Amino acid sequence: MEKSVMVVGMDDSVHSYHALEWTVQHFFTPAPEKSLFKLVIVHAKPSPVTAVGLAGPGAAEVIPYVDRDLKIIAARVLDKAKEICAATEVNNVLFEAVEGDPRNVLCEAVEKHHASVLVVGSHGYGAIKRAVLGSVSDYCAHHAHCSVMIVKKPPKIKH
Repeated sequence: MEKSVMVVGMDDSVHSYHALEWTVQHFFTPAPEKSLFKLVIVHAKPSPVTAVGLAGPGAAEVIPYVDRDLKIIAARVLDKAKEICAATEVNNVLFEAVEGDPRNVLCEAVEKHHASVLVVGSHGYGAIKRAVLGSVSDYCAHHAHCSVMIVKKPPKIKH
């Protein structure tokens, strides 16, 4: 029997690392080989031009430096994801860094891998911040052609 695909969208935030840890804990342990899913981890790397914006003179000179930094961040995100998977003996994972807007990258990854579930972390933005910045999880919940699971980080317990 072929396993269903679960795509986990990752960025360099505690929210997405928590979402991956939660997903691995609930769907892949204690016996990863018996999981019903194949895991695909996708990091959306912004293009250097988007990260810099369409600034005036001098922007072209910084683009190679921004591109280098974005590649370093992408490698760090995927390395951390590999550590999380390795710590729980989840093997046979596909790791991808794809350039583009996270909303589009994740929805396209769902299509490419014929995923049945997309997992994203929730940054917990309020309504105003979400309206200004846009919500990747909200966009994916409405546009991805699969079920979308939004994993929230539990609130810190105050003593």
